Amino acid sequence: MKANFRLIDRRRFLRNAGVVIALPMMESLIPRAVAQAAAKKPVKRFVCLSNNYGVYPQAFFPAQGGRDYEMSPTLKPLERHRADFTVFSNLDHGLQGGHACVPSLLSGVMPVVAPAFPEMNMSLDQKLAEHVGAATRFPSMTLAVNDANLISFTRTGVQVPAMDLRAMYRALFVDEDAKNKTAAHERFARHRSILDAVMDEAKAVERSLGASDKVKFGEYLEALRGLEQKIAQDEPWIDRPKPKAQQPEQQPGKGTEKDLKAMIEFIALAMQTDSSRVFTLTSGFVNGDFGLSGGYHGFSHHGEREKEVAALKAIEGYQVAMMAHLIDLLRAQPDPLNGGTLFDQTTILYGCGMATGQHTTKNLPIVLAGGPFKLGEHRVLPEGKTERLPAANLLLSILQSFGVEAQRFGTSTGTLRGLEWKA
Repeated sequence: MKANFRLIDRRRFLRNAGVVIALPMMESLIPRAVAQAAAKKPVKRFVCLSNNYGVYPQAFFPAQGGRDYEMSPTLKPLERHRADFTVFSNLDHGLQGGHACVPSLLSGVMPVVAPAFPEMNMSLDQKLAEHVGAATRFPSMTLAVNDANLISFTRTGVQVPAMDLRAMYRALFVDEDAKNKTAAHERFARHRSILDAVMDEAKAVERSLGASDKVKFGEYLEALRGLEQKIAQDEPWIDRPKPKAQQPEQQPGKGTEKDLKAMIEFIALAMQTDSSRVFTLTSGFVNGDFGLSGGYHGFSHHGEREKEVAALKAIEGYQVAMMAHLIDLLRAQPDPLNGGTLFDQTTILYGCGMATGQHTTKNLPIVLAGGPFKLGEHRVLPEGKTERLPAANLLLSILQSFGVEAQRFGTSTGTLRGLEWKA
């Protein structure tokens, strides 16, 4: 992934490890006005890495709090980045429901109660994607390796479908042919025509509704406007060429170790080419991975049996190792939009909406790296029922650091106190 960059025209390509990739945007290749705008308002990026079963807590959480804590076995791969991440204790969404809480990670809201919230169970990544809008080809990318990604939801409560390794490759590097591009333009035109007709009819209906019905109908209109906005964002990208990669399509099924590493490297490439700035990735396990026999769900109900506990340590340790690998990749690449490296303006969150596979939801495993925050500690938060802080407060802090003007998000009661910003 490392490369030497030269100031050359956009037709030149970066050659590395048998792959040819169009160069990312660089200062010399973007309009002066864009560069000046970027200098005033940094371009932010966000990655959430997750699994569906939580962690084995005895190997995950450090025994001591503060900055001089001894690194826990599961977090050991992050040792070299110690100053740039914080692990939290006693942070959760205050929910109960085992596996049903997994989708709440990035909102604090379970899907079953979503209608009671102004933005339903909209996840942090999708809120950030709305902020990014059409600035990138993909406002967000929802990804999965050997498991379902259950954490990305739109403001209407719709779960965002995930891409596997092959779909990620095609999304980043494979252009549609002329026939498919024409069909896409025609499809967008039809959708616009339908939406125009529906909106005209909707306005007529709205005038005849009572006050209470208008509130509900307003939500319907908001959904229609969202579709209009998505068409306006997506259509201009149809005819813009994608970065090119001269290698066979990446196929999943080579084992979690290889597939997850490849997906992490694609995330770095997507940032490098400014194809997207917002990502969620859920990784799982397939029987035989890491030389283990069994299933992730079975391991997570370990009953403190040595074999199952060892399996969890191997799986979760590798997930954290891939977080460290992503930090390495981003640190190795200059950021042409902001200066510095890609890591400097990227926030990486590792966590799960369920604390352990034994269905506990208290004290979620949460690690925060990068971004604008002062990190480098094991932050032990109050654990008493009345003093406990909602994990959604951390989500709101991330949202604000990204440049989104918001005072509430999900189940937040404010930003996370004591999470200092860098100067």
